[in-house]
Amino acid sequence: MQMRKLILGAVVLLLSAGLKAQDPHFSQFFSSPLTLNPAFTGKFDGSWRLSANHRDQWPSIPKAYVTTSASFDFPILRSRIPENDVFGIGLSGLSDASANNILKLNYGSASLSYHKALDENGYSTIGAGFQATYSSLTLDVNKLTFEDQLRQNGFTGTTSDIITNGRNQNYFDINAGLLFSTSTNGENNFYLGASMYHINRPKVGFKDKNWYLTGRITGHGGASLPLSDLMTVHTSVIYQVQNKASETTLGAALAANLNRDAANPSSIYLGSWIRLNDAVIPYVGIEFGGLRIGASYDVNISSLKAATASRGGSEISLIYIKKPAESKGIPCPKF
Repeated sequence: MQMRKLILGAVVLLLSAGLKAQDPHFSQFFSSPLTLNPAFTGKFDGSWRLSANHRDQWPSIPKAYVTTSASFDFPILRSRIPENDVFGIGLSGLSDASANNILKLNYGSASLSYHKALDENGYSTIGAGFQATYSSLTLDVNKLTFEDQLRQNGFTGTTSDIITNGRNQNYFDINAGLLFSTSTNGENNFYLGASMYHINRPKVGFKDKNWYLTGRITGHGGASLPLSDLMTVHTSVIYQVQNKASETTLGAALAANLNRDAANPSSIYLGSWIRLNDAVIPYVGIEFGGLRIGASYDVNISSLKAATASRGGSEISLIYIKKPAESKGIPCPKF
């Protein structure tokens, strides 16, 4: 146990000092719109949207990474802007606990976006979004043990002062993104987006004030293609890079619309995504009454599988979209 604490402590300090690791992220990136791209704010067919995600990564190491997020967004000023344009605002928050709650990140965000219709039906739009975030990063050194604490009777000594800049770091962040969405027939949907987080590169670090949070650049896209009134295939891909870390995830899910109602489907989903050189991610979901619940599990296929017993992590998500009776049914990004 002491050795595990020592290893986790070393990892935490390395991550907090260099800040070269990736941001907290989800395998079901398509179910966490406001952590993926601020331009998704308000871009859906409905009155308002509630999204939530929970991820437990590497369960073979208890509470190695536990991440939870939630967001609420909606379009506004519909009577004051052109009919098919969308002006959206949203609030979101995330909590990420690493190394058995030794390192904690919490943040809250406010975002807005505007999407301009490119045709008279509103099938094609191009939009931009911006997001302001206030973050708090906390390191609990009381839960760590270090080599210089080792005495004849075990880890009983006092460590040298390794924290020179306080145990709590608070900082302000700016994020932005672009999103293009289109449909060829009013039923299918294709979209392409890009975003950058930490544009202002805030200073943060427990050792000194010379470290900057590296920007995260993301490119993503997807499509929803009805095969019949029963079956639809949803596919998506994401590539993101932060410092020297990068990842590519792509996959698809097949949806069976059991009630054959395109406007308010009752569907089941079955599919899989793959994070290249890292994990296969089976996905199942169910949708009814505007609520979609998804579950996935990362199965490690990289060299890390020896340490994790191929257990990359479980994840669950939900999205609820409230639709008015007069909904136009304009196709929007879904996966």
